[in-house]
Amino acid sequence: MHEDFERCYRAVQSKDARFDGWFVTAVATTGIYCRPSCPARSPLARNVAFYPTAAAAQHAGFRACKRCRPDASPGSPEWDMRQDVVARAMRLIADGTVDREGVSGLASRLGYSARQVERHLVAELGTGPLALARANRAQTARLLIETSAMTYSEVAFAAGFSSIRQFNDTVRSVFAGTPTELRARAMGNGAPGVAVAAGTPGGLDFRLPFRAPFVPGSLFGHLAATGVPGCEEVRGGAYRRTLRLPNGNGIVALMPRADHVACRLVLDDLRDIPTAIARCRRLLDLDADPEAITDVLSGDPALATLVARTPGRRIPRTVDGAEMAVRVVLGQQVSTSAARTHAGRLAECHGAPIDDPTGGLNRVFPSFEALRELDPDVLAMPKARRATILGLIEALAGGVIELGVGADRERARHQLAGLSGIGPWTLEVIAMRALGDPDAFPATDMGVVKGAAALGLPTTPATLVAHSRSWQPWRSYAVQYLWATQDHPINRWPINRWPINRWPINRWTAEEPPCP
Repeated sequence: MHEDFERCYRAVQSKDARFDGWFVTAVATTGIYCRPSCPARSPLARNVAFYPTAAAAQHAGFRACKRCRPDASPGSPEWDMRQDVVARAMRLIADGTVDREGVSGLASRLGYSARQVERHLVAELGTGPLALARANRAQTARLLIETSAMTYSEVAFAAGFSSIRQFNDTVRSVFAGTPTELRARAMGNGAPGVAVAAGTPGGLDFRLPFRAPFVPGSLFGHLAATGVPGCEEVRGGAYRRTLRLPNGNGIVALMPRADHVACRLVLDDLRDIPTAIARCRRLLDLDADPEAITDVLSGDPALATLVARTPGRRIPRTVDGAEMAVRVVLGQQVSTSAARTHAGRLAECHGAPIDDPTGGLNRVFPSFEALRELDPDVLAMPKARRATILGLIEALAGGVIELGVGADRERARHQLAGLSGIGPWTLEVIAMRALGDPDAFPATDMGVVKGAAALGLPTTPATLVAHSRSWQPWRSYAVQYLWATQDHPINRWPINRWPINRWPINRWTAEEPPCP
């Protein structure tokens, strides 16, 4: 989009927040870059250049605006929607791959040489993987400076910098201020990103921005209703779950607010902060573009009323693709409650224990390496499904199937389809929730079929798939609307557990209106 100058400039003139994260605006006369909705006076067109990312603007010598905080805007929805090497690279960089494994590790995961990856990123984004990773480190550093009482040396290494000097130089060049000045300004002005509950022991608090509109009820309701006992829970008005991260384990608590999602992290290793934040954003689908989704789905008269009533539904995704794939297979042909029971038994027997003094979490969902030791006789399910579970675990552990954030979706689909017991329903649900495919469509899903019937749509798989082509490339979001027509626990957030004074009841409700 950044190459369409007229469209970008109109967005800047109108201060349209829908375009935040799509591109940044760099102003030659001031040397700063802003988000499109920056409240400052719009610059003259002759002084403006548009860049696809903050990293590209920084690479060109611009610093971040202190007023609109472009580093705190939602991410571009392109990187979730697209499947080319650039999009996959951006997802991996956000997950911290370059910081942990270097550019060579990034290239290896993508199946390209380091030189090819550099060439693709520079050609499209104007900068390479190191500069993109540096921009992510700078954003994390700013969050920690403004939202925690950590010392600056702790902030530097938690954000991924290799030295204090590198940390100080980056903060000065990107934000035109020292770490001390950033912290003082945040404490004095209550800038975006300031801690939700600063000073509370046992965790770090962040704000996760999203593009409005945002419907949290069915999203959080789905996560709550399908949560694995011991690994996920609803407590204190928040959805909480354990995390398995590159350097250790952690616990996250997520609570929707009027203009952000409050996020509290408790981690074994602070170096996992950027990765944990990226995975939480992915879990809640916070970088989606609801305007584009609404425009397409509203074109179908059968969906138009429902979409107009609750625009902004999100896909309940995952923090770990392999975990979700195992859970989907466990849920084949059984109820939501039975699937939770099966997954809970696996976690109890094979998951690593974790300490949660403020809640009821006690296990991290087991990795596929740990599940390799699984005794099939303990699985209370038909032999055919046991064989499917064991085949999937072996394929994941052996590297035959890759379901991480940088996975090639089409390749993963093809590999999954080759496993015995993986049918169309399983394949599409894994694609939607584990791989984040915005166009997955499980036409045989009971909730989808019932939703289609409630809306007067065809219900046989072939005819429903044919009808769904008008919803492309957003069929995964259409599934959320079809599911929402049913009276099912996944559509209801347990609001009775929410502290009333912490829930924005004037902006939304936990249970959306019923389908007409």
